[in-house]
Amino acid sequence: MAAKVDANGGGGKGGVSAVSAKVPAVAHPLAEKPDEVASNISYHAQFSPHFSPFKFELEQAYYATAESVRDRLIRQWNETYLHFHKVDPKQTYYLSMEFLQGRALTNAIGNLNIQDAYANALRKFGLELEEIAEQEKDAALGNGGLGRLASCFLDSMATLNLPSWGYGLRYRYGLFKQRITREGQEEVAEDWLEKFSPWEVVRHDILYPIRFFGHVEVNPDGSRKWVGGEVVQALAYDVPIPGYQTKNTISLRLWEAKASAEDFNLFLFNDGQHDAASVLHSRAQQICAVLYPGDTTEGGKLLRLKQQFFLCSASLQDIISRFKERRQGPWNWSEFPTKVAVQLNDTHPTLAIPELMRLLMDDEGLGWDEAWDVTSKTIAYTNHTVLPEALEKWSQPVMWKLLPRHMEIIQEIDKRFTAMINTTRLDLENELSAMRILDDNPQKPVVRMANLCVVSSHAVNGVAQLHSDILKSELFANYVSIWPTKFQNKTNGITPRRWLQFCNPELGGIITKWLKTDKWVTNLDLLTGLRQFADNEDLQAEWLSAKMASKQRLARYVLQVTGESIDPDTLFDIQVKRIHEYKRQLLNILGVIYRYKKLKEMSLEERKNTTPRTVMIGGKAFATYTNAIRIVRLVNDVGAVVNSDPEVNGYLKVVFVPNYNVSVAEVLIPGSELSQHISTAGMEASGTSNMKFALNGCLIIGTLDGANVEIREEIGEDNFFLFGATAEDVPRLRKERENGLFKPDPRFEEAKKFIRSGVFGSYDYNPLLESLEGNSGYGRGDYFLVGHDFPSYMDTQAKVDEAYRDRKRWLKMSILSTAGSGKFSSDRTIAQYAKEIWNIEECRVP
Repeated sequence: MAAKVDANGGGGKGGVSAVSAKVPAVAHPLAEKPDEVASNISYHAQFSPHFSPFKFELEQAYYATAESVRDRLIRQWNETYLHFHKVDPKQTYYLSMEFLQGRALTNAIGNLNIQDAYANALRKFGLELEEIAEQEKDAALGNGGLGRLASCFLDSMATLNLPSWGYGLRYRYGLFKQRITREGQEEVAEDWLEKFSPWEVVRHDILYPIRFFGHVEVNPDGSRKWVGGEVVQALAYDVPIPGYQTKNTISLRLWEAKASAEDFNLFLFNDGQHDAASVLHSRAQQICAVLYPGDTTEGGKLLRLKQQFFLCSASLQDIISRFKERRQGPWNWSEFPTKVAVQLNDTHPTLAIPELMRLLMDDEGLGWDEAWDVTSKTIAYTNHTVLPEALEKWSQPVMWKLLPRHMEIIQEIDKRFTAMINTTRLDLENELSAMRILDDNPQKPVVRMANLCVVSSHAVNGVAQLHSDILKSELFANYVSIWPTKFQNKTNGITPRRWLQFCNPELGGIITKWLKTDKWVTNLDLLTGLRQFADNEDLQAEWLSAKMASKQRLARYVLQVTGESIDPDTLFDIQVKRIHEYKRQLLNILGVIYRYKKLKEMSLEERKNTTPRTVMIGGKAFATYTNAIRIVRLVNDVGAVVNSDPEVNGYLKVVFVPNYNVSVAEVLIPGSELSQHISTAGMEASGTSNMKFALNGCLIIGTLDGANVEIREEIGEDNFFLFGATAEDVPRLRKERENGLFKPDPRFEEAKKFIRSGVFGSYDYNPLLESLEGNSGYGRGDYFLVGHDFPSYMDTQAKVDEAYRDRKRWLKMSILSTAGSGKFSSDRTIAQYAKEIWNIEECRVP
């Protein structure tokens, strides 16, 4: 129960009126001094009330504090957009189905450099900034790396003073909140909007019609118009994104779907047909209810497509409206790509391509060639995956039903592309059926969204060097032969503000002290200056104490959320990411099971010579992904046995950390010493949590996959625990497996047999284990090469144990990990996008 706070800072029935007796309620929207900040907080508690009067508990204090910070942001926000309007620079619009923002309060006061003022102001109420920040719920607008990357990018765009916007959807219930029970994962709706978010500002004047279904009318002049169907409204909610120590504050614009009053049928309602009276209101609410709704039914597929189109159409109508607003006198549509860059974050916003064509042709009267020229010069595409199931393919009948005009346009793009190949590239004739946008297989005709993106965009990029090379040599090789300059690499990055300076202040302070500057926060390359001190015993001692502070904080968190007590003197070994077979949490837990079995077989003296470990795994499994759900269950079942085994639990603990999100990551990552990035080589496009761990001085055990390749190059091979097959090996190894040539390691067989013995409970893990067995067939044949990599993984884990016992060596490796992380700043990534894809420049607010 939150403490009530009185004017003197003591618990009691003080409430707002008592608070204001000592802290006058005076509006100071631009306050910088603690007294004025406190008055502004008191003002919001009294005059921006969201709760009953006379209450000033932690929750109320959080909302009043957030609104006080927002005052400051609103001024900078308004100045930024006024400046952009005046200068009229080219602007970037970043379209993404996900944005994983994390908590906004600590980030905002950190970027505005007002932490001390707010900490001191809150003490006047007897409150600590940390406990107030804890009241904020993470905005449930994303799932994993894709959404977190988008948020890091917005932070960097603002910090680099780039004229830009983010566009997403305002999901009421997000993906899901994960609870862990004896049965494993349970999904419940996120409650981040149960009350309200103090960071968003609804823009009642920004409203656009979005049509679904209907039909296409052909006018006498041959022009076409999409009419009929159902129309919902897209309403804008803006969230401010402040740059670090700059006035520039940009917008994340989130769309909410709603129906209008005239869509409510009063006659039906009064006739007792209450549900029928508000059908469109109910359908509108569904659009932004849940991120990635289940799509096994046609209704689910339609809803997902509706979401994607809703995002694209609302955003493009908004972009065109802003473009026209700024044009004075006569202007030409050929100017549009000189003022607008649209970046598609993965294939989810692909419908922006036919929608921009439709808006230009049907609403603005352009001919095909002119509209195509504008569209292809405006839109760029980032590919995030080589996984076939993630390269979206939409059913043609479903798309004809929902978006008839867009299917006409896609058909025409496909027809013209096919004609171009047939007239200019006869050598590709045999490849054409795979390159086309429309797959007209009569059993299952689909639209290939990735192909549509590649054909229609002016730039296509992967997100790590290895990934971009695979795109060019395999996935999109034929397109590369047509458009060799279209394909680029943009290795992902993370913001050093949230992912070191704010979440790991002890380590950040040490880095600033030894580098004699805090400029590394915006110029991460300066971290190389730590290399010269890597052997320095004073730095190592300070480094160790900072790491221990983070480990103790993590241990307190784990106790709070799981009830499990963990020892900060053990090696903290962490794998946190979406649960997926290619990310191989199964390899991790099989290794843990084998370790447990060996510990059980040892004498007490032998155990004392081992390296004690606490293994933490976290992440959400999609509710319909059966094997991922089984993996979560297995981790928990193993933890229940290991942690209650008095012979072993001093040497090994296994913890599943529930409901992994940004705020949880901000505690886990600073406290981690070993981090597992162990995907099957060639399957992880980049990864960004690997960058966060490396930046925080955590050592990585991993495969040569995604950005691991570049991290290992930057921090030095000796500071990275490498194992496993390479991306080049994988196809051959799968083939050998199919031909019955795989000989499993005895340790691998022993671990599986141990599970089957029932030691971890009565749950039937056979279907999960069978996925690792056999040589081929659906759900068999160990497609992700867990069995092949297991011996190499176990041997490398033994090297980890050995390295950890040499504390001096480990600390040096940890320092060198941080020192080599400079390349992985999202500031670097975004500067490259700005120059090489978007062609936009800094537009700093004076």
